[in-house]
Amino acid sequence: MATVDLAEYTTMHVGGPAREFIAAHSEQELTDAALEVWGKGDELLVLGGGSNVVIADDGFDGTVLHVETRGIEHLAAEEGAVRLRVAAGEPWDELVAYTVEQGWSGIEALSGIPGSSGAAPIQNIGAYGQELSSTLTAIDFLDYDSGLVERVTADDLGLAYRTSSIKRGRQGIVVAIELRLQDADTTVAGYDQLAAALGVDVGARVAVAEVRERVLALRASKGMVLDPNDQDSVSCGSFFTNPIVSENFARSLPSEAPRWLEPDDVNVKLSAAWLIERAGIPRGFSLPGSHAAISSKHTLAITNRGGATAAEVAELARYVRTRVLAQFGVLLHPEPNLIGVSV
Repeated sequence: MATVDLAEYTTMHVGGPAREFIAAHSEQELTDAALEVWGKGDELLVLGGGSNVVIADDGFDGTVLHVETRGIEHLAAEEGAVRLRVAAGEPWDELVAYTVEQGWSGIEALSGIPGSSGAAPIQNIGAYGQELSSTLTAIDFLDYDSGLVERVTADDLGLAYRTSSIKRGRQGIVVAIELRLQDADTTVAGYDQLAAALGVDVGARVAVAEVRERVLALRASKGMVLDPNDQDSVSCGSFFTNPIVSENFARSLPSEAPRWLEPDDVNVKLSAAWLIERAGIPRGFSLPGSHAAISSKHTLAITNRGGATAAEVAELARYVRTRVLAQFGVLLHPEPNLIGVSV
């Protein structure tokens, strides 16, 4: 079997070889392959679009299962609603484009997010005032313990800011996701930056197609849309999550530090990008001799400037964390899945 270079399957373009590589084109192939690997007691890495992962230069000493399943199924729904079952390998942004073309609302602000649909619930993707948790109703989940494909409701996934019970250690594989959308071609602009880009007040209703267009433009301006002509897009997206701290701790930060009160009315979300920049790390920054660099458009992204190694990416991430911790006492947490890599 030919060696598969995992760098070719990740948007960061780093990562060594897989000991074994299996491409699953159907749900049956996906479940059969996973059960066989688990049955042998081998290490299994499930890889979708490769947009939220950093794999070590040594590669992965186990089986990589590449999810390439496709398909969107329409389910029965009440009047005014649309229910879809989406195969895990369906590219997320292609799904969003399809729903917008149909005149359905619910995920239009999540346009441009790379990766596969099956990865979306793992970290409860969100952007510009929308989160997957507002439209996800359930997933079909191949459970490691039972070996069965089970329907797990969104309520049972423990969805929160960039996390879920799966990301926190629940073992298994997302086979498909189920969404409930609105049969309406307009939506509410519920996020300040998006409303400003649309030229409307927060809370105004706008066409979903216009929201998608503006979101794609905003993401492109930050290098957050995959583009072979944009070096800043060779990344895994935001490398750090926005930290959540106590309200009391937030008061110790400079008054100009952006902050948002969490729904629990106790904790406060901070801007990781603001903390990074104020810790003295500018856009485009790189360590001497390194091919990894902070994006020239957005300090939350670490980019591969060409020929970067996973070790260089990790080194820069550690440097950023150390500077922010020393300056503000805030420890940033990586957003991507780190495979054989430590930051």
